[in-house]
Amino acid sequence: MKRKLRTGFTTGTAAAAATKGALRLIVEGKAPDTVNIRLLTGDYIRITLHRCRPMVQGGAECSVIKDAGDDPDVTHKAEIGARVQWEKKSAGQGPKILIRGGEGVGRVTKPGLEVPPGQPAINPGPRRMITEAVHDVLDRDESDVIVRTEIFVPRGRELAEKTLNGRLGILGGISILGTTGIVRPLSHDAFTATIKSALSVARAAGLTQVVLTTGRRSERYAQDHWPRIAPEAFVQIGDFFKMSLESAAQNNFKQVTLAVFFGKALKMAQGVAHTHAAKSSLTMEKLARWVLEITGDKDLSDVVLAANTARHAFDLIHRDCPDVVAHVGRQIVESANRFAGVNLTIRSVIFDYQGSISFDSANFSTLNSA
Repeated sequence: MKRKLRTGFTTGTAAAAATKGALRLIVEGKAPDTVNIRLLTGDYIRITLHRCRPMVQGGAECSVIKDAGDDPDVTHKAEIGARVQWEKKSAGQGPKILIRGGEGVGRVTKPGLEVPPGQPAINPGPRRMITEAVHDVLDRDESDVIVRTEIFVPRGRELAEKTLNGRLGILGGISILGTTGIVRPLSHDAFTATIKSALSVARAAGLTQVVLTTGRRSERYAQDHWPRIAPEAFVQIGDFFKMSLESAAQNNFKQVTLAVFFGKALKMAQGVAHTHAAKSSLTMEKLARWVLEITGDKDLSDVVLAANTARHAFDLIHRDCPDVVAHVGRQIVESANRFAGVNLTIRSVIFDYQGSISFDSANFSTLNSA
């Protein structure tokens, strides 16, 4: 029986819970073991506090161990904390809530993100959750209090090195994120948010073209081939073929280059929106049919169909049957144009597994001259 995957919670939810725990310690004089946090979906989640302690001048500090559930996440098991201080102020319209980033929380240095340059990388969703957590503790009619909360992540700088924050211009730590507050396994919310942010940053930097790769290795090869292209132009899209093309179109780029290995190329050529979901047997069947149609060689088609992997198939055809590789590359352009839905110039580049270009729909002209 297939085990049900376990949900988790975001860094934004952890920050809100730590803030609420610290404020309750200040107001009630006792640290709670758990706190209830209202998610951005309207649902509630109970979060266990890791540690709480009073601070000087009436403040308090609490932290939470972030739980990503069964979703792969570099922040899984990271400590997310909040240092809270409050002070009296003259009467106004409810408590004033100030949110800042401390140790291990990145600072935004480039335009194009949800948070403007110069500000801590605490997104609007988490800010709303933190604000609501404060209101839950305080009387909403209480107007003579300023609440200051500083979000911190003890290992944030180290964790950020495992993310694309540096590429996005978020320096010094991780981002406090969350569009719903909950992490659903295999929803890939964090990855898609990163892709959209990277494209937004590239456009805000004035770039009109981007190079989409599916991982670090294909990106490294692309950067080696086109060293004069700005680092912001290179965006890793993983399996999110359709979504990335749609987002590129929404950002009004003029040109998109897809620089990939043959395995992903084959799925893209067949119009698979999310390339991880494609069944390998079906993609190999289609490739075998293309081999037969283009070469007329039934024996070769059967050998390709029996290949163990797409890489194995590539080894069988790329030298003797370059027309088949070229057909795959041209089909990528057609699929990408369907997904983009606008007048966007699409270029496809297929690398061999040593990093050389096996096919280039632009015949090596456009980016080499950039």
